Amino acid sequence: MSRRHHPRPPHIAPAYTGRLSTDPVPALRLPGESMDPQAAYRYIHDELMLDGSSRLNLATFVTTWMDPEAEKLMAETFDKNMIDKDEYPATAAIEARCVAMVADLFHAEDLVDDDAATAVGVSTIGSSEAVMLAGLALKWRWRAKVGDGWKGRTPNLVMGSNVQVVWEKFTRYFDVEPRYLPMAEGRYVITPEQVLDAVDEDTIGVVGILGTTFTGELEPIAEICAALDKLAADGGVDVPVHVDAASGGFVVPFLHPDLQWDFRLPRVVSINVSGHKYGLTYPGIGFVVWRSAEHLPEELVFRVNYLGGDMPTFTLNFSRPGNQVIGQYYNFLRLGRAGYSQVMHCLSETARWFGDQLRDSEHFELITDGSAIPVVSFRLKGDPGYTEFDVSQALRASGWQVPAYTMPEGAEDVTVLRVVVREGFSADLARALRDDTITALEHLDQLKPGGHFDTVQPFAH
Repeated sequence: MSRRHHPRPPHIAPAYTGRLSTDPVPALRLPGESMDPQAAYRYIHDELMLDGSSRLNLATFVTTWMDPEAEKLMAETFDKNMIDKDEYPATAAIEARCVAMVADLFHAEDLVDDDAATAVGVSTIGSSEAVMLAGLALKWRWRAKVGDGWKGRTPNLVMGSNVQVVWEKFTRYFDVEPRYLPMAEGRYVITPEQVLDAVDEDTIGVVGILGTTFTGELEPIAEICAALDKLAADGGVDVPVHVDAASGGFVVPFLHPDLQWDFRLPRVVSINVSGHKYGLTYPGIGFVVWRSAEHLPEELVFRVNYLGGDMPTFTLNFSRPGNQVIGQYYNFLRLGRAGYSQVMHCLSETARWFGDQLRDSEHFELITDGSAIPVVSFRLKGDPGYTEFDVSQALRASGWQVPAYTMPEGAEDVTVLRVVVREGFSADLARALRDDTITALEHLDQLKPGGHFDTVQPFAH
């Protein structure tokens, strides 16, 4: 019998591909036969190598590094259903503690005593779910205020055109009129004057952003609240404020502790924050907290008993793993206020150093320097013969993912580059990015592509 009828056993085949089947794996249907677990792992592992490196992805605010101990805890709790509080009482208690810690950080009224967490809030998959819940609470409170005639009226929500897309989703999904306040070149946040011109009797709330997606700026929340306070005191409409602190909620309390933006302002009724951003936890975990119980209508809370015990629930997602909450709790215990403060100051120093490098260059105009939150946004000076999209594409050759995008309504002609400095982005990596940026610009100065990559916009908001 010829040798070709006696192939080598897979475990001694010399070639890498010889250890795996050379037949293509079905991509759109279940394979007909089972596969060895090591082979299945290798197929998927190798395909994932084609992704970009998450650590070099400077477009995302989402955490890409955690302590190994946190990863171990999260791996141990993948199988626990967060909603099943009767079966997993320890996980449920940890969630309540996390909510209380977040509410305490934001100076909520009904917080914690020595025995029980009493803060009003919930953990979510991320700020997207948290925004939906906060918006629903605002709408239901408005309905209660205007009475039975609400069905013939259209509620509206006042916010900047710089909001994250989830606010657009909320208004569309839940029949609320969005009133977008335009930006202007050189001003990428809303103003109190714009807010006063937009609110009326059908306004369910005003959204202020603590760390905008586009530039990382902090909107003037205290000034907006003061303007609305005066409006109400003079007999005008009484409109609540929600703070979208998805990006800045775990930064500002440590970098700018004296800045008033949270529940210290009586007009702020609810706040959302992303634990998987500067809360330093892998995705997806977020929180929404209310000033007090009166701001979360009881009609929105459902009670179920079919998982064992009576469980109130106010979330859009029902079943979800409990490991994200465990990871967040690990960070809270591991770092504490001192640790979070140290991390945020370190990230801010790195961001400001990189911002200084850009400011001192002949190529860029700085928009934000990383001092508000660790986000640096910048644009090209003049017309160098290429665009921000060309710069973004050139940096990809070195592995960096630096987003280029146009600004929102009112400033659509402005194109921006942005670098988000996260835990895991060290000062050494910042220097490497600076060096690679210089190299990319030298090539672009020679090539003058003239906006060749303007139609390639992979970083959409």
